[in-house]
Amino acid sequence: MEDIARIANVSKPTVSRALSGSPLVSDEKREQIAKIAREHGYAVNRNAQKLRQSRTNTIAVMLDFGSHRHGAIGDPFIFELLAGVSEALSVRDVDLLLSPSGLETAGDYVDFYRSRNADGFIIIGQGHRERMLRDLSRRDVPMVVWGAVMAKSPYCAVGSDNFLGGRLAGQRFLQKGCQNWLFVGNTSHDEIRLRYDGLMEAATQGSDVAVELLNIDVMAFTETHDRALEYLDAKKRPDAVFAFSDTAAMAIISAFRQRGLVAPDNYALVGYNNIPPSEHYNPAISTIEQNTHSAGAILVEKLMQMIEGGKPKSAMLPTRLIQRETC
Repeated sequence: MEDIARIANVSKPTVSRALSGSPLVSDEKREQIAKIAREHGYAVNRNAQKLRQSRTNTIAVMLDFGSHRHGAIGDPFIFELLAGVSEALSVRDVDLLLSPSGLETAGDYVDFYRSRNADGFIIIGQGHRERMLRDLSRRDVPMVVWGAVMAKSPYCAVGSDNFLGGRLAGQRFLQKGCQNWLFVGNTSHDEIRLRYDGLMEAATQGSDVAVELLNIDVMAFTETHDRALEYLDAKKRPDAVFAFSDTAAMAIISAFRQRGLVAPDNYALVGYNNIPPSEHYNPAISTIEQNTHSAGAILVEKLMQMIEGGKPKSAMLPTRLIQRETC
């Protein structure tokens, strides 16, 4: 910086202000200094710059690898949500740090935050981390969670109305006259349990409706497909299926087709998330929509409010059934 200041005939602080985009330096002078810096191979070390500032301008986005094994973390819904978060952060010129390793306990998160590695956390999916999240919420660490929005949660959460989603699927099954329903998903996850609870409430509104649960431990396409085949091979034939995700719905369609069952002729099917491929799948999948683009922006906005010292409330996103060919 001293060399650039000498060549540009300005002070060293002026060089620092110009390269950091300070409005105290005119556009003409800033461009002159930037040009000299480029010509002499000077680049701003952003990490060193952050150490001199009160914030890192970095947000850590934590995926739930523990609940999504064997490729399930690659579900398109997660990438849609990440894209929304990334776009909202880029508008604010804030960096995204994706799932740094070694963060398992609340203490790990606290240490990472106090070491000034990130200004806060966006946590995608509660999974089996509810106890840790509740502990972390008491540690004065900025965090917002994507997942089930529950009245008694001590932390700020953003998510769809999972209970309503399940109820909407069930009401559609009732309209179709279906009586033997199958729910596919791992109800140990709060989001999925609420979807199941909503489906069960809808079932009470019908007559002689039976609901079975096909629990999926590993939420990946292959696991769902194989478990669905096992279910059918046990001579069970549901006339309605509610899957925990659109990817799971695709696995159901594939498995059922192998046993000669086709939606909507032999059964009704509703997925969850409304990922882009669901509309173009064959047959097109009826699904419960989660607006991932809005979700990403809201997650970032809530976290920024928290970083600024605010206490944002949880947010429930609009939830609706999109009817397509499978139901």
